[in-house]
Amino acid sequence: MEINSSTTQLTELLSSNKKLLDGIILDFLPTKSSSPEIQSLYEMMRDYPSRGGKGIRGTLCLLWCELFSGAKQKALITASSLELFQNWILIHDDIEDQSDLRRGLPSLHKKYGVELSINAGDALHGKMWELLLSNCGNLGSELTLAILSEFARMLNETTEGQQIELAWTSGNDWDIREEDYALMVTKKSAWYTCISPSRLGIILSTAGHKDENLATKKHSELLKTAVEFGRSFGIAFQIIDDVLNLTADESKYGKEILGDLFEGKRTLMLIHLLNSLEGKRKTNVIESISKPRQSKTTSEMKIVFELMKSSGSIDYARKVAVNHSRQAMKLFEETVSTQSSIHPRIYHQTKSLLEYLSSRDF
Repeated sequence: MEINSSTTQLTELLSSNKKLLDGIILDFLPTKSSSPEIQSLYEMMRDYPSRGGKGIRGTLCLLWCELFSGAKQKALITASSLELFQNWILIHDDIEDQSDLRRGLPSLHKKYGVELSINAGDALHGKMWELLLSNCGNLGSELTLAILSEFARMLNETTEGQQIELAWTSGNDWDIREEDYALMVTKKSAWYTCISPSRLGIILSTAGHKDENLATKKHSELLKTAVEFGRSFGIAFQIIDDVLNLTADESKYGKEILGDLFEGKRTLMLIHLLNSLEGKRKTNVIESISKPRQSKTTSEMKIVFELMKSSGSIDYARKVAVNHSRQAMKLFEETVSTQSSIHPRIYHQTKSLLEYLSSRDF
C-alpha cells in the first residue's frame, strides 16, 4: 500500500511539474507569423513540446534546488530549458536513428521530412539559449553564467556520447565491451538525464544566499558528488530504457517496440548476447542486425529478441541496472546525511524519483 501511495504521489508530482514547465515553454515559443513558411516552422517547433512526456529532468532540477533550501520559483526557467533541451535534441536523435515514433506519434521527420525537421531542431536549440538568458533578470549575471556553462558542458557530453554510438553504427562495429557501453551511456544519457539536472539544482539553490562565497564553497563538493551518483543513476536509467524498448507495452512506452534492434543499437543486452554466442550463431545474429533498417523484418528481430531472453541477456541487464542504482542510492544517502537543512518532504520526493529511474515499466 505504501509503495502504491508513493508511486501515485510521484506520478502526481511529475505531472504537475511537467504541466508547469510545458506552460512556460509553450508561452515562450513563437506562435504566429505573417509568413506561411515561418508559421510552419513555429508549428513544428511546438510539436514535440506539445506531446507531453514525463518531465523527469526538469523535476530533478527543481527537487535538487529545493533539497538544499533553494526557491523553486527561481529554478523554473532553468528546469524548463532542460525540457526544451530534450525536445530539440530528440528531433535530431530521431533523424540520426531513423526512429519512427516519438511519444506515441510519428517522429517529426516522418511528418515533415528530414530537412525541415533539422531546421526546427536548430530553431529550438537557439530558443533554449534565449530562454536561459532570461534568467539574468531574476538570478543575476554571475549565476546565469554558471547555468549557461553547465548547459554547455551537458551539450558537449551528450554530443560526444552520440558520436560514439553513431560511429559504432556507421562503422558496423560489434567489438564493443561493457565498459565502452558504460562510457557511451554516461555521456549520451546520464549527463542530461541525471548529472546536469542535479548539478543545476544545486547551483540554483545558492540563489539569494546571504553569503554567496560560503554557498559556493559548501556546494562545490556536492557538484562533484553529483557527477558520481548521477553517472550511476543515468546508466541504470538507460539500461532500463533499453530493456523497455524490447519488452514494454507500446501504447504506454510511446516508442516503437524492438526499435533498438531495427536501428542496430548497441545495447547492454546485445553486447551480452554476442559475448555468449560463438561461431555461426554469432555470425548470423551480427549479419541480421547489421542489415539496413529497411531490409530487416519483424520476424528476424523477434528471433534476436528471443535469443536475448534464452541467453539471460535481459535479466543480466536488469541486474546491472539494479547494481548501479544501489551504488548511486548509497552515495545519495551519504551525501544527504551530511547536510544540515534537508526538507523531509523534498528528500522523500527526490529519493522516490531516483528510485523510479531504474524501476519504471514505461
